[in-house]
Amino acid sequence: MKLLREYDIDIAKLNPGQYNYSFRVEDAFFELFENSLIDHGSLRAEVMLEKKISFISLDFRISGTVELTCDRSLDLFDYDLSTDNELILKFGEEARELSDEMEVIPFETKQINVAQYLYEFISVAVPMKKLHPRYQDESDEDQMVFSSEEPDTDKEKNEDAEIDPRWNALKKLKNK
Repeated sequence: MKLLREYDIDIAKLNPGQYNYSFRVEDAFFELFENSLIDHGSLRAEVMLEKKISFISLDFRISGTVELTCDRSLDLFDYDLSTDNELILKFGEEARELSDEMEVIPFETKQINVAQYLYEFISVAVPMKKLHPRYQDESDEDQMVFSSEEPDTDKEKNEDAEIDPRWNALKKLKNK
């Protein structure tokens, strides 16, 4: 838990204004989160905090590399990750989340820990489909695609084919 304290920002002592913070996000950081999508990475997070009377604005700029597993080959590869995110923390009676970009924190909050926010922003920036760079240049034609639909040419042939007379009788009932 000592590692989590490295991501604390003491907001009680801050006067209204802008403040910059820098954090390193390494392998030990990802170990703090159960079932993490990422085990290895080396990132730098720049956080610009702007404190106002009624709210705090946090701008996160995160960049670096994370190690991912290719969905196709299961090979490990380094993925260059870069993301910019904004979070607004409003002061209020009780803590609650208003949206993905806005939360309410109690008036008496002395410090905030940005570790969870960093983890979430990094996790969301990881692509859904993780492909090793050697597969990135392949065109869609090179990939096998399985579909239950018939090719377009067959559909045209089927439309031109004679309709079974039993269906015509059903269409008459439908039109009534």
